[in-house]
Amino acid sequence: MAAITQDRVADLLTQHAALYRKRPPVYQTVMLQSLAELWQGHHAAVLDIGGGTGLMAEAIKTFLPAASVTAVDVVDRYFDSLSVETRVYDGAHLPFADGSFNAATINNVMHHVPLAIRDQLMAEICRVVDGPIYIKDHVATSRLDHWRLTALDAIGNIPFGGQIDADYLTMAEWHKLAANCGRVIGAQAGGAYRRGPMAMVFPNRLEATFRLDRG
Repeated sequence: MAAITQDRVADLLTQHAALYRKRPPVYQTVMLQSLAELWQGHHAAVLDIGGGTGLMAEAIKTFLPAASVTAVDVVDRYFDSLSVETRVYDGAHLPFADGSFNAATINNVMHHVPLAIRDQLMAEICRVVDGPIYIKDHVATSRLDHWRLTALDAIGNIPFGGQIDADYLTMAEWHKLAANCGRVIGAQAGGAYRRGPMAMVFPNRLEATFRLDRG
């Protein structure tokens, strides 16, 4: 596994997005480190759901033990310079056969998925993935947390044309979402995504990474 440092992540991201020449990828580095903490062995084929621009899929392929990574999303916002495979789908049915992937990642996506179809999406992911599912997202415990997370989404997504509408999950809702497709939260990690005044306004407890294992 390649060492995950901010300088290494910045070197990778600036190859695809000039923005990171002036915007240190602190958040992305901590996210990758939290995924690495929970990563189980080498995965031959990884599916990144809600891949956005494809940068996280590219970083996962570079820094984590994964032979190939495929990013899938409902719109094509992918950078042309990526080395990973990219696909667009209808938001309901993943265009892959059962058990096509050994693992999946879902990074800061699930809170944007409408409540009515979250279980359906998880069922589709569990259909095409026969190994662990890694989810980086948020945990909300109060109305104030929802406001905080809405502000964070605006800061992080608007520059890339990402989605803002969201409904954040409590810890109980995360457990239920996993259980509804026969999975359990087998491990969890956090991280120092923010420091100083920013960490006081937006506590790091809002960030969580889960590994969903078969129940």
